[in-house]
Amino acid sequence: MVSDDQIQKWADEAEAGYDVDALKRRGRGRPGRGAEPAQVVAVRLTAEELDALDAAAAKNHMSRSEIIRAALANFAA
Repeated sequence: MVSDDQIQKWADEAEAGYDVDALKRRGRGRPGRGAEPAQVVAVRLTAEELDALDAAAAKNHMSRSEIIRAALANFAA
């Protein structure tokens, strides 16, 4: 739940204006991984495969995507 005080702070901030150049410099979306846009590839996994993937990711302090990319790089090497 948002308080009336928080709404007022947002309204005051908006009325004061924003630095458009600063907002544009911030960037949008996820950072790129290379010179070309990345492709999204859908893969179906069983519950057991997904559990194993999540366990490996957690053990290595990585996200699902990072652990999949690492596994693919290792396999392709």
